[in-house]
Amino acid sequence: VVATGDESTAWYVRSLLRSADRLGIAARRIDLPADADAATVRAALAEASAQGHGVICQTPLPAGLKLEDVGMAIHPAVDVDGANPVSLGLLASGSPAAFPPATAAAVLRILDHEGIDLVGKRAVVIGRSNVVGKPAALMLLARHATVTVCHSRTADLPAVAREADVLVAAVGRPEMVTADYVKPGAVVIDVGTNATADGGLVGDVDTASVEQVAAAVTPVPGGVGPVTTMLLMSHVVTVAERGGR
Repeated sequence: VVATGDESTAWYVRSLLRSADRLGIAARRIDLPADADAATVRAALAEASAQGHGVICQTPLPAGLKLEDVGMAIHPAVDVDGANPVSLGLLASGSPAAFPPATAAAVLRILDHEGIDLVGKRAVVIGRSNVVGKPAALMLLARHATVTVCHSRTADLPAVAREADVLVAAVGRPEMVTADYVKPGAVVIDVGTNATADGGLVGDVDTASVEQVAAAVTPVPGGVGPVTTMLLMSHVVTVAERGGR
């Protein structure tokens, strides 16, 4: 369900639909006006919940709407991107009963794939959204990392970020994280997808400077995004295997 004209969102949704088609998963985009009210969005999500094996409420939402307010309309059984506050609550409690937000889960999947042991490591997450920042922090905490969540009010943000063994950039500001934010040898996960004037994408990390000091940096595009898509498709398959709602 899409209620925005944001170009980064359009790029991402097109990627999702292509991936679903390649995997033989029937998927459709439900477009709502960019000024849709909460009732309209909730109605679309509720209707979709009754029809499919997975529902995604794509952000950003129209001005004044919050994901936690409209996400409640998604039935938890088909909430494949963890938008319902119930899903986030289950994640916070350590319950495996709900799907985590796929982008946050992708952060952990990449770290696991690279064999990075998180126990006792300092992890800093820049961004506190319910879509990425908070759930990523919860998942890192569950893996016994020592986690700091930063935001726009964090004092001396570069200094805090430099404490990280694992730095997750999920702030939504193009190339904000420069080498000044990174401790030598740190692993940097760039979650950002920001559209450029020429139709391309850049992340939240200034890769050219950061790769000079970091042990590894995920690229944009081609880093977190494809893993997120894979996890979303996996969640849909899981719902289908369970027989739906």
